[in-house]
Order: sequence, then structure tokens, then C-alpha cells
Amino acid sequence: MADARAAAPRPLEVALLASVFVVAACGLVYELAAGALASYVLGDSVLQFSTIIGTYLFAMGVGSWLSRFFERQLPAHFLRIELLVALVGGGLPALLFLVHAWQPGAFRVLLYGLVLVVGTLVGLEIPLVMRILKRNVGLRELVSQVLTFDYLGALAVSIAFPLLLVPQLGLIRTGLLFGLMNALVALWAVWLFRHELRLLAAHVLACLLTLGALGAAFAGSQQITSLAEDHFYQDKIVVAESSPWQRIVVTQGRSGLRLFLNGNLQFAQSDEYRYHEALVHPAMAAHGGARKVAVLGGGDGLAVRELLRYPQVESITLVELDPNMTRLFSTDDRLVRINGGSLRSPKLKIVHTDAFQWLQQVQETFDVIVVDFPDPTNFSIGKLYTNAFYALLEQRLAASGYAVIQTTSPLVARQSFWTVVTTLESVGLQTAPYHANVPSFGEWGFVLASRRPWHAPAALPQGLRFLSVNGVPPLFDFPRDMARVPAEVNRLSNQVLVTTYEREWGKVTN
Repeated sequence: MADARAAAPRPLEVALLASVFVVAACGLVYELAAGALASYVLGDSVLQFSTIIGTYLFAMGVGSWLSRFFERQLPAHFLRIELLVALVGGGLPALLFLVHAWQPGAFRVLLYGLVLVVGTLVGLEIPLVMRILKRNVGLRELVSQVLTFDYLGALAVSIAFPLLLVPQLGLIRTGLLFGLMNALVALWAVWLFRHELRLLAAHVLACLLTLGALGAAFAGSQQITSLAEDHFYQDKIVVAESSPWQRIVVTQGRSGLRLFLNGNLQFAQSDEYRYHEALVHPAMAAHGGARKVAVLGGGDGLAVRELLRYPQVESITLVELDPNMTRLFSTDDRLVRINGGSLRSPKLKIVHTDAFQWLQQVQETFDVIVVDFPDPTNFSIGKLYTNAFYALLEQRLAASGYAVIQTTSPLVARQSFWTVVTTLESVGLQTAPYHANVPSFGEWGFVLASRRPWHAPAALPQGLRFLSVNGVPPLFDFPRDMARVPAEVNRLSNQVLVTTYEREWGKVTN
């Protein structure tokens, strides 16, 4: 009986182990929030998450090493560190959002500075908890219990962050919520060690002030987001949503509505017709009898709107990863007016899945496939521009069919544009590259791909605002500064297109 009582965990031990769970969860949230913001702002999610994680782990190592210098009053040091983590980590997303909007040049320095600070503080936490527990728990049980709760906290957050926290709360409120949790752990520590703390009233006051500051920020998080985004986007924001895949913002200005995904312009109402007419009609009109069509990407329904101009089209399959996009553009009256209610068409079937996986699974073939993905700013999008993806695309294309791919600017990103052309040709498709001027983007590129030569159409649908029969052939003529240059094949194993794209667009934005 005595052994059983000795083996039973004491309330203090249970409380501290629960704190370890919360501490681990909070620390990972701050790490993931920093990585997500870095990928939104700086692009290349693989590079950003890799460097953020590496910096964070290095800082944790520094914090663990520094913990050796804390010898006395360990509970007091622990709760002070908790309060610092709560303030710095909880406020990290909000501060970075504001800096990106008001001082974008300082974003990268502040990002890694905050990651270093938070990582160092988190690295201090666990060793201090272990040393506090060591007073009552054997070493073997101590290490196994602490690490178990540490890993469980990390597991819980790694699942909840993309599936629940960011879609429901957004990055700013997620950070502040977990900052509040850190502050509550500190308040809990004050109560647990109230008999050991010398300045009990001061510690209680510090906890309450921290909770008050974070609570006020959480209550005003929408105002913080609006302040940052209103300044960044300049025009009035009419829609702002976060999904597990992206930040969706629609603004209203003098030129109408504009759509941004992760801060990158996708279309402007004033001239989107130029882009979408150029994207759809050279392929559709040249085919002449397309009945089954697929659209990969294009959740705004604007490409579908152009496809519906052809009465012979019997079915359109829209493959869009983010259901938030199709929901917005099928329910918001302002957006429905732009796409003409195309997403409500009885001819349309919407599939919410990754286009790469869909091509691997689907058995149908299509007369025309419209590929309307965002530019390859990171490796998750870049895979949709690889020879592996285009080989699957070729299998789903009818014998006489055409595929058309939006392909960035051949003027600004000349090497990137011709890399896509070379990659399409590497899977056995014939290509017909072309370009059109879209004022919001400048010269923009497209590529037609098929098993047969492309011929200019003899007729186009009525009601077009940009294209004419005589105006189509000149789109396929490239001036000398956009003419073809040697380019590599973009493969899954190298993703050369992402680095080329970042280098070329970086010359413009830096």
C-alpha cells in the first residue's frame, strides 16, 4: 500500500505535466504561425518553413543551454518566462501583419528576430519544469513523463492548426489565444508555488496585466487585421477569409473588385475579361466542337463563364482545391455578378480536391482542359507545373483535344515562361505559346498544348470585349524581348521553375 501511494502522482506533478502539454502546444503554434506568415509574404513555403523551423530549433537549443544558469527560485523564473512567451509569441502574428503592411522592408528581420526570442524562451521552459519536478520524481519517470506530454501537445496542435485554428480563428487570433494559454499557465504556477514566491503580489499583478493585454488584443483582433490589410491593399476590403490553404481577400476600389490570394493579385474587375477571353477562346474556338471540358483551378468561375458561351458544351468539371473559393463566388452577389452566375450552371460539376490527385484518379478524357493555377510561387504550386503533372494531363486529353495553361509573364519572367513550354514538350505535346496584354499584370503568357497543330479559329462567340478573329493570330507572335530562350524541364525532383520564377520576379519587386 505504501509503494502504491508513493507511485501515485501528486497534484503538483499532474499540474506541471499538464503545463508541459500546454507549453508544447503554444510553442508549436508560434512556430507554425511564423512559418505560415513567412510563406504568405516571402513565398516558397518549403524554404520558409525549413528556415523558420531550423532557426526555432537552434534558439531552443540556446535556451536549453542558458537554463543551466538558473539555479535558484526556479518557479519564479518559470512563470516569468511563461509571461514573456505569452506576450512575444502571442503577439507575433499581429506584429508581423502590421509590420508587413507599414514597413515591409523590416518584415524579414523582425520575423527571424521574434522566432529567435520565442525559441530561446521555449527552450528555457522545459528544462526548468524538469528541474522543478526532479525534486519529487525519479529521473527515469521524469524524462519519460515530460517528453510524453511535450510530444502530445505538439501532436494536438499540428492537427488542429491547419484544420481548425487557422480556418476558424485566423493567424492573429490563434496566436493571441495561445498567448492567453501561456499566461494562464503562469497564473497557475503562481497558485501552485504561492508558498515559495517572494513577491507574490507582483507576480499576480504581472499575470493579470498580461492576461488583460492579450485579452484586449484578442477582442480587437479584427480591428488589428483590418488596420494591417486596409493599409496593405489600399482599397476597401469587402471580403477577408482564411482557409486551410490560403488567405482570400477581395477589395473594392475605383476600378471595381480585385481578388488577392495570399497577398498576390489574381484578377481586377476592370480588365479580367482580357485575361479570361485570352485563356479560354483560342483553344475552345479552334476545337470547334468541345463537349466535355475540365477547368483546373479557376475557383472564381470566370473561366467557366467564358466556356458557357459555347452552347455545344455539355459538361464542365471544375477542380478547385479550396471550397471557400467556390462558395464565395457562388453566393456573394458582388462576385456572382462578375462571373455571371457560372458556378450555379447545371452543366457544371465542382470537385474540391488537389488537381494532381484528381488527374491520377479520374478515368475520363476531355476535349479541352483549362489550367488556371496561381503562379509557381512555392513548391506546392510548382508541382502543378512539372513534367509529372503534364504527363497526367496528356493522358486525360482527348485525341483531338487542347489544353491551355496560364503561364506567367513572358516579359518579366521570360525564362520561367519558356520553362513551362519546354516541360510540356518533354511529355510529347505540341505547343503554341501566346501572350496578351492585361493592364493589371502587363504582358501575360499562355500555352496551348495538344497532339495536333493549332490553327487560328475562323469564328468566335458573340459578345467578347477583347478578342476578335483577326486579333487572335498576333497573340502568337513574340517580339524579340520575349522570344524563346533555352530552358530546363521542370521536374518534381528539382522544381527548377520555382527558383527561376522567384529570381525573375524578385528583380522587379526588390
